[in-house]
Amino acid sequence: MQNKTLPLLLLFISISISVKAQKINAPNGRIAVVADGNSPDPDDLGGSAISIALLRAAGLEDRLVHYSHSCDLVRDDRISKKAEKERHHLMQVTCDMTARRWGGFENLTFYDAMWQKEATINDLCWAINASTANDPLWIIEAGEPDIIGMALQKTPKAKHKFVKVITHHPANDNAGDFYTWQQILDFGIEEVRIPDQNINLKLKHEQWDWARDHTDPRIRLLWTLGNIAELDNVVKFQKEKWDCSDAGMVLYWITGANVNGGLEAGGINVVKTLLEDFVKKHP
Repeated sequence: MQNKTLPLLLLFISISISVKAQKINAPNGRIAVVADGNSPDPDDLGGSAISIALLRAAGLEDRLVHYSHSCDLVRDDRISKKAEKERHHLMQVTCDMTARRWGGFENLTFYDAMWQKEATINDLCWAINASTANDPLWIIEAGEPDIIGMALQKTPKAKHKFVKVITHHPANDNAGDFYTWQQILDFGIEEVRIPDQNINLKLKHEQWDWARDHTDPRIRLLWTLGNIAELDNVVKFQKEKWDCSDAGMVLYWITGANVNGGLEAGGINVVKTLLEDFVKKHP
């Protein structure tokens, strides 16, 4: 029995390692993230923290060439001026602190799209202009499409065929104050649409207790930053939820996107495995 058990055990271990190795299978190209977070929905706090950590955990931090937040360029009446100002600061802290604690993003500036509008657009333009057939730009639409539209407007049309925009929710697509989603498509970019990521990544708090109670402070930090969304009290639909839904688009990209069969419905177990594997290897 022992002679038969050992080969089976080794086979199981081999398969498990192979499955884990296949999770990181990003397509060619670079990635850019345009998030909001200054809008009434504060889910981008958790979404940005997890997105940045996932890219680092996947060893793809050098492929992130643009990250901006607070891309809702016209304040919604559902959020007060004071709360809006708080959100800008919270989003900046979330991006900068996650990047510093997880490491690997020393040469990247995290832009506030509303407060640093011109610099944000120019930075995204640079990323678009550097795109080629072999080195496309994948833009994660984690908020309103206006900044993306403004950058596309300022760049050569010949470059737009090398730009792919990943989206998961029409609430983002249709929230623009300056560009409709159809106008974004009219630039000639490739739309990459995946299912609503809220289904698997907007979960009850207890499903994230592992992060809250983790021995590694980098993972506890992610939980703390995302937890602010539930404490924020501007909207009620985040109550008793820990939400990093927009990070599902980053997870989709690092696992292959529409080129290498990325996870269209990646959930908390995959996120947990990637983050914990990283901190174990990099104590």
